[in-house]
Amino acid sequence: MSRIGKKPVEIPAGVNVTLAGNSIKVKGPKGELGWDFPLGTSLSVKDNAIVIARNDDEKKTRALHGLTRSLVSNMVDGVTKGYQRVLDIVGVGYRAQVQGTKLVMTLGYSHPVEFQLPDGIAASVDQKQTQITLNGIDKQKIGQVAANLRSLRSPDAYKGKGVRYSGERLKLKVGKTGKK
Repeated sequence: MSRIGKKPVEIPAGVNVTLAGNSIKVKGPKGELGWDFPLGTSLSVKDNAIVIARNDDEKKTRALHGLTRSLVSNMVDGVTKGYQRVLDIVGVGYRAQVQGTKLVMTLGYSHPVEFQLPDGIAASVDQKQTQITLNGIDKQKIGQVAANLRSLRSPDAYKGKGVRYSGERLKLKVGKTGKK
């Protein structure tokens, strides 16, 4: 049996969980999230906790057991605390600024790059305009937006210029050496 899947998900105060058929809705102080869980699993609320069980022992169902528990746990954490992802912009003249729901970045191209933020994701930029902070309640959506922003100008292999996750370690290549 899945070790992660066996652990119940505690429901903190101020969070409402609604189960209807094959879907779950979690509503908390920061917002509301919904998800359709896989058919081989069943969810129930017992003693202020969400218990995830699987209906059979098929390989696919066993694989989805722990995943279902993790996703439900992320939903509960998202509506109570929220999630945050920080991106660093490295390079001379590279910067970003927020204009309404758009993120306008100068990344060394001949034109500024405009990125439309999806609903539920808020961005802020520090005073130096080199650090972007993404906030929201959906962990998957924040990770996808961060990956999309990073792909606009991935860090290069020689100088490390570009957009990277905060704390990301890059292995830089050695450049060409001059003739002796």
